[in-house]
Amino acid sequence: MKVVNDMVEWLLQSGALTALFLFAWKFVKPWLDAKTSHASAEQSMAVWALIDQIASTAVASLASTSMTGEQKFNQAVSDVINALDRQGYAITEETAKLAVQSAYEKSPLTTKAVATTIVSKTGVTTSGNQSTED
Repeated sequence: MKVVNDMVEWLLQSGALTALFLFAWKFVKPWLDAKTSHASAEQSMAVWALIDQIASTAVASLASTSMTGEQKFNQAVSDVINALDRQGYAITEETAKLAVQSAYEKSPLTTKAVATTIVSKTGVTTSGNQSTED
């Protein structure tokens, strides 16, 4: 036991333990930084997936209501912000608007107006909108 105590005392007094710690820290710190960065990226991806899922749900729930498009959009944006607030995530209104717009464009429940141009035999061009389901 005396030998172990003498070795520990020598390591402390000579500064070898400090040098060993600093040497090890030079190798461990980049590894820890990489782990932190990776965890942060994974968390961001999970939050974006959650935002996308909530926006899709909000758009789908409002698709068949009898409100105007602008009212549906504003309601979906507020639903996304409120749902994420309840989960403990604060997002900006702009982010919520982008998520709702993306969900609307991806949703098979929403109708899209397609502009059609028809040229008759007399050369008169008519334009019309027709609704299509994706």
